[in-house]
Amino acid sequence: MTPVELSRIVLHAVRRAVDAGDLAVDLHGLPDLPRRVSVAPPGPGGHGDYATNVALQLARPAGQPPLRVAEVLRPHLAHAAGIRDVEITGPGFLNIRLDRGTGSGLVQRVLEQGPRYGYSDLLAGRVFVLRVPYDVRAEVLADSLSRIVASQGGRVEVRHEASPTATTAATEPRAATEPTVPTSAPSPSATGGALVLRPLPAPEAPTPLGPDAARWALLHPAPHDRPRISADHLVQRESNPLFRVRYAHARTRAVHRNAADLGFTPQPALSPQSTADADAPANADVPANADMPANADLDALTETPLLRLLADHPRLLSSVVPADATRPDPGTPSRLTRHLVVLADAVIPFLPTVLPRGAEKPSAAHRARLALADAVGAVLAGGLSLLGIDAPDHL
Repeated sequence: MTPVELSRIVLHAVRRAVDAGDLAVDLHGLPDLPRRVSVAPPGPGGHGDYATNVALQLARPAGQPPLRVAEVLRPHLAHAAGIRDVEITGPGFLNIRLDRGTGSGLVQRVLEQGPRYGYSDLLAGRVFVLRVPYDVRAEVLADSLSRIVASQGGRVEVRHEASPTATTAATEPRAATEPTVPTSAPSPSATGGALVLRPLPAPEAPTPLGPDAARWALLHPAPHDRPRISADHLVQRESNPLFRVRYAHARTRAVHRNAADLGFTPQPALSPQSTADADAPANADVPANADMPANADLDALTETPLLRLLADHPRLLSSVVPADATRPDPGTPSRLTRHLVVLADAVIPFLPTVLPRGAEKPSAAHRARLALADAVGAVLAGGLSLLGIDAPDHL
């Protein structure tokens, strides 16, 4: 389950509580709430996988203490599909523990959506204005922000200010052809004002790095940090974060090709037929258990950062415009680069477990591992695309 999906489940629980008469709140009088509910990893003192402060948001409109609102919402949320348990902590935070049996469903969803996993219509119909100086870093940042906003259904209008300075075609941002955005949208005046992008400029022209490394060098640091322009962004070794991300993606594609040569394909959820297949012996890594659910193998394999990182990807993209903000967050591209690096570092040691070794036959476990590797590769490719950077299949 992704954070975006969990946010919708929490919102549905709120509506069920209102419809049942358990909570006296006029949702139409809360213009921000019907769009989304904030969920995030629990803070200090919290428990479970995610926490939400929706009870604190609703306390004043409901005329009840936050703890009482949380107690009302808890049973409506605890009975939702994909949620194992809900606990109340602090002044009224709802701490949610997910059912790990949904891991195969998450991987299947990533495989179905491919590089577009995490896209939504959260910002549909909204237009944001970016005022950008004629500076190469500001241009690249605006381009990446435009792509991420478009992935959530919104649109960005870039308006230049000041006089242009000399830039070269090699460092100019590529046209954001993906993702496509709506052609009809309300006037930008409804967005609450333009965002002025003024990141610290690069100390020198990044042209010698080439388009991909130049964009990474400009986007990886936070906008208030000065980027480092050096040949380190070109070296193909572990010390280069861009190389690690692109290498991890290329390795997932290589593993997929090798699996095809061995005659097996990805399969996120195990079926009774697959575990009984003579050519696919039961996974020796998972203890035999007659009561084990069909997808238990994949979920056991993903008790690693991989599953959480995959689930967190949509939340990162949707946070480009925070719930309480009217303008895009210019730090989103930088956070996306760091997210991709962490995901790449987590999948690289996992990949050697995907293919059979020696005379070992492909098993249901190998198919589940291959599905997870393919899902990570899709997220890496989609993330690099939103940064305007190529994700080669061979490296």
